[in-house]
Amino acid sequence: MTITRVPQAERTRLMRARLLEACVELLVERGFAGTSTTLVSQRAGVSRGAQLHHFPTKNDLVVAAVEHLAEARGDALRAAATGIRPGPKRTRKVLEMLAEHVTSPVFTAALELWVAARTDPVLLAAVAPLEQKIGRELHSLTVELLAADESRAGVRELVQATLDLMRGLGLAATLSDDARRRHRILDRWACTLDTVLEEPA
Repeated sequence: MTITRVPQAERTRLMRARLLEACVELLVERGFAGTSTTLVSQRAGVSRGAQLHHFPTKNDLVVAAVEHLAEARGDALRAAATGIRPGPKRTRKVLEMLAEHVTSPVFTAALELWVAARTDPVLLAAVAPLEQKIGRELHSLTVELLAADESRAGVRELVQATLDLMRGLGLAATLSDDARRRHRILDRWACTLDTVLEEPA
């Protein structure tokens, strides 16, 4: 019987992935204050020593976890974007895709970090650059999906307003089931975007 050994690099990658996924789950379930490195290592089935080797502090762990999930969600967004075809409903479909992003666990976990970072300078120093990077990538993807011409006056601000609207809807969804109201708002905003973006330059 032949036993196939998993290379060390692959074992390390899988262990880190378990830690990051466990951390995100706990951020969503218990919030930043209720998430500890001990709970993360227990849920991931990883020894405390191994966890501390890769992520010496709680801040290191939670920032890496949200970045990991944001990258995965970004890949999922880009994959979903390939299924959106040109047509009269395209703008509405783009908005629905963005709304699903801000009502997903990655947004809830990120929100926990934003609140904690407000009064934690060390955490803020780690979270702020990450959020700026994610924001730029999401803005670029939205511009591409909407075929928005940002050389036109006001279009860049309109795209940013769209993303700010999405974050607000995502925040509302953390407090209650806001789906019905969210759908009505997205319908109206899609009409607004189409009117402005289709105006002659």
